[in-house]
Amino acid sequence: MLQRKDLNPNALRAQYAVRGPIVDRAQQLEAQGRRIVYCNIGNPQALRQKPVTYLRQLLSLVEYPPLLDAPEVAKLYPPDVVARARRLLEQHPPGTGAYTQSAGLGFVREAVAAFIARRDGIPTDPKRVLLTDGASKGIDLVLQALVQGPATGIMVPVPQYPLYSATVARYGGARVDYALDEAAGWQLTEGELERAAGEAIRHGVRPVAIAVINPGNPTGAVLRPETIAMVARFARRHGLAILADEVYQDNVYAPDARFVSFARVLHDLNERDVSLFSFHSVSKGYLGECGHRGGYLEHRNLAEDVAQELTKLQSISLCSNIPGQIAVHVMVAPPQPGEPSHASYTAERAAILDGLKAKAEILAKGVRGIPGMSLVEPQGAMYAFVRLELPPEPGTDVESMTPERRREHESKRDSAWCLALLEETGICVVPGSGFGQAPGTLHFRTTFLPPREEIEGLVARLRDFHARYVQRLSAAPARP
Repeated sequence: MLQRKDLNPNALRAQYAVRGPIVDRAQQLEAQGRRIVYCNIGNPQALRQKPVTYLRQLLSLVEYPPLLDAPEVAKLYPPDVVARARRLLEQHPPGTGAYTQSAGLGFVREAVAAFIARRDGIPTDPKRVLLTDGASKGIDLVLQALVQGPATGIMVPVPQYPLYSATVARYGGARVDYALDEAAGWQLTEGELERAAGEAIRHGVRPVAIAVINPGNPTGAVLRPETIAMVARFARRHGLAILADEVYQDNVYAPDARFVSFARVLHDLNERDVSLFSFHSVSKGYLGECGHRGGYLEHRNLAEDVAQELTKLQSISLCSNIPGQIAVHVMVAPPQPGEPSHASYTAERAAILDGLKAKAEILAKGVRGIPGMSLVEPQGAMYAFVRLELPPEPGTDVESMTPERRREHESKRDSAWCLALLEETGICVVPGSGFGQAPGTLHFRTTFLPPREEIEGLVARLRDFHARYVQRLSAAPARP
């Protein structure tokens, strides 16, 4: 019988808190009839965000082409949807059941390149675009290519989306943490980047790439253009590639914030020596099509033989799924003014994004009113990284602990809080230790995706639970 000891040690090192033990317990409770509010993951449609009509209409026709010739089609579908479905099937006659080229459908890659060119006002080459099963697969592909062994370092933000730490571990590399500054709105600084890189080198680890999430997950911070330029200069000095995770580029809510891509900043700097990998996805933004697993990777400043190796790695999986590729096509080439579906598509998009903005504000205001909690209001993305204050455990001297022991202690504390929250209220969130946090701080990550009418009730339950939990801890006897 296969035992745990027989498994790949790199696989055992990989951890993914977003779907960890607390979520397993939530599913057990749900199976027992409990109502669970899953705020642990950015899964909009699971929390009742409606799919965008145009995309679903198009997918239904492309998935089942006989509908195009049915007499009812003119009553059920706008003419531009029907026309687009016919064009898609003309461009890929085998339909959704057949493989495409490994890099993806050529006309979709061209549409992605045109989208980036419009967004940034810069030249873009469709040959530098790979269509992937969500952004996660693109990130996985790049890390697979870059990590050569335990001395290969990938710089990741702390707090970070655990996809990065898990994937680096799975490929046997070393994670090089750089801390985001909570007091400065979760921005990153050049001094911290230099500290992290220098410390890694002193320990025999050579950083080869830096991952940056903008807007941030779990923090919701939006990077300023000057900060992106600083990262580019830092990457050049140290010979690093940049992994720009930009899947939340449509999710910017703060009036004084705006999304600026790494591709645009590198172009403005005339930077041709820094390799850039940019990622986008249909799972976030306003589409929220997590289940369709559509995304793209665009790369710049790569040697041609390196680009060919990426395509080779992609070809091992043959290609990304076709409905996801079509969803990407809609994301980058939505209905245009003058087309029958343009008004409804634009209205649905605005309603979703305006709703997310309103829910972020409601959550931030509510959380800041809870004694023992604080929050840097999210500027973007879909998450809030809430800071917790808990009374110290009697008889526990954290200052005398080693850094590893302290991390373990604090991980148990925020995990216990999140598990108790789930058991008592049915709210499922993720401990901050699953993303990384500064020593001496405790956090949890929650989405603000539930319907607007539920957000205020969620905040009230958080307030009442936290008061009870703190009271229980304060009354607990000291450990012998």
